[in-house]
Amino acid sequence: MDDVADAVGVSRATVSNAYNRPDQLSAQLREEVLRAAKKIGYAGPNPTARSLATSRTGAIAVLLDTNLSTAFSDPALSVTLDALSTVVDPEGHALLLLPGDGESGGPRAERILTAQADIAVAYSLADGAPALNAVRDRGLPLVVIDQPHIRGSARIGVADRAGAAAAARHLLELGHRRIGIFSAQCLSAPRGGELSAAEAGNSRFHDNRERMAGYLETLAEAGVPVTDVPIWEASGLSVEGALPSAFGLLDRHPRPTALLCMSDLLALAAISAARHLGLSVPGDLSVVGFDDVPPARWSEPPLTTVRQDLAAKGRAAGDLVLGLLRGEKAPAPAEVPAELVVRDSTARV
Repeated sequence: MDDVADAVGVSRATVSNAYNRPDQLSAQLREEVLRAAKKIGYAGPNPTARSLATSRTGAIAVLLDTNLSTAFSDPALSVTLDALSTVVDPEGHALLLLPGDGESGGPRAERILTAQADIAVAYSLADGAPALNAVRDRGLPLVVIDQPHIRGSARIGVADRAGAAAAARHLLELGHRRIGIFSAQCLSAPRGGELSAAEAGNSRFHDNRERMAGYLETLAEAGVPVTDVPIWEASGLSVEGALPSAFGLLDRHPRPTALLCMSDLLALAAISAARHLGLSVPGDLSVVGFDDVPPARWSEPPLTTVRQDLAAKGRAAGDLVLGLLRGEKAPAPAEVPAELVVRDSTARV
């Protein structure tokens, strides 16, 4: 910077402004500084040196509960993180993705302790994930998207129970009584397969428990005994990974006439399994998803699902991140609404 300043005949502060506060210089002077820097071979302030001076890295650690391959197959994650990024990027912040280990419901704790980040965003982690203890031990500010629920944390979620109840009511109004539930992973042992209502209620994921409660309470109010509702846990989060459990759920006697699926990807897996078994959707089987990700509209048939505004949730998370980085206190937890979107995957029994 001193060499550039000498070459142009300006102060070191002026060179710094050319990179960090360009509005402080005329366009002509800034161009002259950048031209001299390029000639000398100076590429601008060193990011590592800047972080040492400011005690800020400019990075936001996003904690995921799965590996990146699985995470990137989830359209809900893509939409949410894209919206979060559009909020924080103009302020000079970047996302640092920390994948989960597949067992603890989040990244390894030691990975959190060494991550160079100013703040953590927990994206749908399991209750008791060790990564959250590491965030606390480091004293990092924390924003939670969906789960877990941590007292005093900044959190944005969705009205899971109300959305699930709306899905169950829709099937009941269509006359269905043999209704199965296709559950997202609960971190049970072993993974996948049939669950009792009690086992499903012990899921380590808060949204699973809320959606399950919304389904079962609504069915029970309509006179459908909980013991008559088959519940299967997906053995994977992708469509391909969920197929074995989808086949298991449909290979029952009597077979369900309708399925309540905890995500759109699970619903798409159920539709694929039904097709392989020669079943018509919705003629033989009605299917309801949750999330309303883009593939839900393109599926064959288009999927009836519970819509949450994923982009709004991501933008809200970005606003929470910027607020905490400014030193603001965490606001009360907030939720985006959930609403039923009826398409062609459901019909009267």
